[in-house]
Amino acid sequence: MSFRHQALLYATEADYLEGTLPFVREGLAADEPVMIAVPVARMAPLRESLGPEGRSVRWVDMAGIGGNPARVIPLWREFVARHDERQRLRGIGEPIWPGRTEAEIAEGERHEALLNLAFADAPGLSILCPYDAGGLGPGVLDAAHASHPQIIQGATARESTGYRAPDGTFEDPLSPPPEGAAAVPLQPVSAARVRSLVSRSAGQAGLGRSRSDDLVVAVTAAALGVTRDATGATLTTWEEGGTVACEIRSDVRIGDPLAGREWPPPAQAHGLWTANQLADLVQLRSHRWGTVVRVRMTARSGTPPGAERTEWRTAG
Repeated sequence: MSFRHQALLYATEADYLEGTLPFVREGLAADEPVMIAVPVARMAPLRESLGPEGRSVRWVDMAGIGGNPARVIPLWREFVARHDERQRLRGIGEPIWPGRTEAEIAEGERHEALLNLAFADAPGLSILCPYDAGGLGPGVLDAAHASHPQIIQGATARESTGYRAPDGTFEDPLSPPPEGAAAVPLQPVSAARVRSLVSRSAGQAGLGRSRSDDLVVAVTAAALGVTRDATGATLTTWEEGGTVACEIRSDVRIGDPLAGREWPPPAQAHGLWTANQLADLVQLRSHRWGTVVRVRMTARSGTPPGAERTEWRTAG
């Protein structure tokens, strides 16, 4: 018995239900706890098809928690922690869907790869990850083959020939900041200086007071987390289409690819955990020369209805 991580490639709603319903019903028939974390649009046909069978299922709006994919592994951790370690568990998780930004898709792909690392010691867990093969680009589907040992399409399940076992590295580069986005020194970290820089960009992007304050706290926490013992660090901020991006570069290397995704977080990763809870997206990359953290916040109102974002924050 080992951790089972499968990708379901679907093109129509009928394909979606054909791939997900048997997986859920098999688990319910075996009295296995089931959690379904998908966008609301995908949740509705599943609920309708399951009817009374779905009453014992835990339903989570992935667009809420998974807006920042770094919050999804803690969700699965909490699900596993709720149950006896000898019990088999299963779930459906769809962190990537058409309409997500390029940066969100990149983090969703990284999340999918990290699941194999995070749950290598959770042999009773099975996660099925649906992918809209008609709405997502070929590069996204290639990444799904790389992060899932098994692929399901139609009525066929096969081993993924493109699967790559996780090696713990996360050196893939981020796109460079735009021209004109000047980097300023950030050593030592000054909360007042961070607030001044970030608030200016937040105002230009039209963030409200609450989201601007959350962004300031997220960037300050991340900066403190990745500049401890640093001899050099910088902060760059810019605005792009209603989104504020804040990038911290530090010569301190973060060795743990799960940093900021585990509760309780170790001391070095506590700031990254805080940033992940507050920001719309956090991108972490660590290289031999140091670390890059990019924190994003978009000018929009609160969390989509139905999102579970609090109950697992203090789990463990």
